[in-house]
Amino acid sequence: MRSRFDHELDMLNEELVSMGNLVESSIEAAVSALKTQNVDLARRVVEGDREVNNKEREIEDLAMKLILRQQPVAGDLRLISTALRMITDMERIGDQAADISEITIMLADQTYLKELIHIPQMGDATIKMVRESIDAFVRKDVELAKQVILYDDVVDDLFDVIKEELIGYIRENKGSSEQAIDFMMIAKYFERIGDHAQNIAEWVYYAITGDHYNGS
Repeated sequence: MRSRFDHELDMLNEELVSMGNLVESSIEAAVSALKTQNVDLARRVVEGDREVNNKEREIEDLAMKLILRQQPVAGDLRLISTALRMITDMERIGDQAADISEITIMLADQTYLKELIHIPQMGDATIKMVRESIDAFVRKDVELAKQVILYDDVVDDLFDVIKEELIGYIRENKGSSEQAIDFMMIAKYFERIGDHAQNIAEWVYYAITGDHYNGS
């Protein structure tokens, strides 16, 4: 029975990695589509959100079967419950990548008000956070999970820079502020992605240590 349980637990880990790869690819594509105003790529991100949602349901089913059929001990149950929390955050990351791409589609025929520098940097930072939070779970790496949690400050700082830039633009160009507001929304979505990646890392920390991260 234990060998079967361990096999199914390995399957759960593999599915988590697969979902993590999906949302990481979604962010990468969303950033690329935004920078290049590639409508076809942006649409693929929006359509691909269904695949992320389907993967979430598959992992939920697998996790519930492990709980109901195998009666896991406390440590195993903690890992399974952590997986369920992680996929909730990953699903929301997929939603936000799709939201960014929907704005990209809306902006497709417009000349951007300025060269995009900090928003792609935010995107790259969130990709790093998502990738490393999943790696931390697979490798049971507490230190890596802590690094991801702390790295959210980088995303927040970039958001503050973008917000100040866009507020300044709106003040100086009151008649053409709509695009600036759209970019503000995009930056906010990236900030939320960072928050969800931080959540994932905090759940990883809990899964490994049995304690909630307290900043130390």
